[in-house]
Amino acid sequence: MSSTGSPLMGKQTWILGTGRRKESVARVFLRAGSGKFKINGRTAEEYFPNVAWKHNATEPLKFTSLHDQVDVVITAKGGGVGGQAGAVRMGLARAISVFNAELRPALRKNGFLTRDSRMKERKKYGQKGARKRFQFTKR
Repeated sequence: MSSTGSPLMGKQTWILGTGRRKESVARVFLRAGSGKFKINGRTAEEYFPNVAWKHNATEPLKFTSLHDQVDVVITAKGGGVGGQAGAVRMGLARAISVFNAELRPALRKNGFLTRDSRMKERKKYGQKGARKRFQFTKR
């Protein structure tokens, strides 16, 4: 998995898991290691200042008790930080399910592998937004 365009250099193979949420996309690279967690070159605490976002992003690692056994490198882009946290969560769960296939049923049962399909609704013609109409005047 290590190529010139990849943020990872090294001989050991990395497992890729892609996660999406709203407009965010996260590419999660996972391999056996000592517990390093980098997202866009920063630690989870630096990247997710909100505790809920950090918890959401790292939840699959805590659930599977792999937080000190694997190294994780993530590139997240698009959307906002909250959406990126959700994308990281899904990508991490997908990568873990490839890393250890025995954990897949438990991850599936607890909703880590389910794509959250809620997206922003498109604006419609003849209206101000997706649902909002232009102001109506009677006279």
